Amino acid sequence: MLFPKKVKHRKWQTQRLSEKRLNRADTRGITVAFGTFGLKALSPARVTSNQIEAARKVLTRATAKTGKLWIRIFPDRPVTMKPAEVGMGKGKGDPKHYVFQVRPGRILFEMDGVDEKIARAHLRQAGMKLPVKTTIVTRS
Repeated sequence: MLFPKKVKHRKWQTQRLSEKRLNRADTRGITVAFGTFGLKALSPARVTSNQIEAARKVLTRATAKTGKLWIRIFPDRPVTMKPAEVGMGKGKGDPKHYVFQVRPGRILFEMDGVDEKIARAHLRQAGMKLPVKTTIVTRS
């Protein structure tokens, strides 16, 4: 699982964004920069480190020994949670896990050194492990 080694602030504010701002297209990380094939997000969501790891396992099977895989996102946003059956008040909960806030247009994963048919099949499977709608893009 991915998580930061060291953080400046242990707990972040919730940052409740409006639907309009969440659906705004991302401006960074929107092109296939390293590999030949990429998995691009079409909808906004918070992707957890467990979901990134599940998708990575699927893609690692496809790359085998010849291919190369790039993970273009890193979960650095902490999500806090209070234990079950604890009353209101008494402060904010402890950090539970880390997420990455995905916006439409962001490239999530990239692959290279794999046949196009195999790459498309595995990228589609990896997209099913994530809570976002995705599409497969190629370097132009």
